[in-house]
Amino acid sequence: MIGEFADLAARVMAGPPRLGGTRLVAVDGPSGAGKTEFAARLAGALSALTGEQTPIVHTDDLLDGWDDQLTFWPRLVDGVLEPLAAGRPGRYHAYDWHAARFGSQWRTVAPAPAVLVEGFSSARAEIRPRLTLAVFVTAPDELRLARVLARDGPDLLPYLRKWRRIEELHFAADATAAHADLLVDGAPRPPHDPDRQYVRFGR
Repeated sequence: MIGEFADLAARVMAGPPRLGGTRLVAVDGPSGAGKTEFAARLAGALSALTGEQTPIVHTDDLLDGWDDQLTFWPRLVDGVLEPLAAGRPGRYHAYDWHAARFGSQWRTVAPAPAVLVEGFSSARAEIRPRLTLAVFVTAPDELRLARVLARDGPDLLPYLRKWRRIEELHFAADATAAHADLLVDGAPRPPHDPDRQYVRFGR
C-alpha cells in the first residue's frame, strides 16, 4: 500500500506529544533497509507542515564504535531525550567513525513540535511509552547487505556480520516490528514517487 509523507506528517502532529511538548518518532529497522532516507523525507514533510525545522538524531552518531551497538542508549536519554522532555535543548557529541573517537563540537537538538530518532534499536521497548509514532523499515537480507557494502566498502564485512547478528537477536527479543505503528517496505516494487510517497506493509 502506498502512503503519502504529507499524510504521515499530519498523523504525527495529530498524535499526542509524549516527550514534554515534543512528538517523538522512532525510525527503526536493520542495516541497509532505508531508514535514513525515510527519516529525511518524513522530517521534510513535518517541517513543511509545522513551519519549524524537524531535527533528526541518528543513533550511529551516538555509538562509541562497533561494540556500542546497544549500550549507547543512556547517552541518548541523558543528552537528548530527557532535556527535550523538560523543554530544554538536547545536545551530544557525534562519533567520528574515521578517527574512532567522539568529536569535540556539540550538536544541539532544539525542542520542536516533532523530533525523529533514526537508527537501529531506536524504537526499543523502553522508549515506546514516549513515542508518538514507531516506524520499522525493512528489506530483503541480500539487498540490505549489498547496499551497506556499496556505501561503506567491503572492508567492513567482518564488522557487519557481527552487527547483523546482534540486530537479529535484538529484534527477536524486543519484538520491535510487532510493536511498530507502521511497517515500511525498504525495497518497494509498486510505482510511486519516493520524494512524496512510501510503501507500507499491510497497515
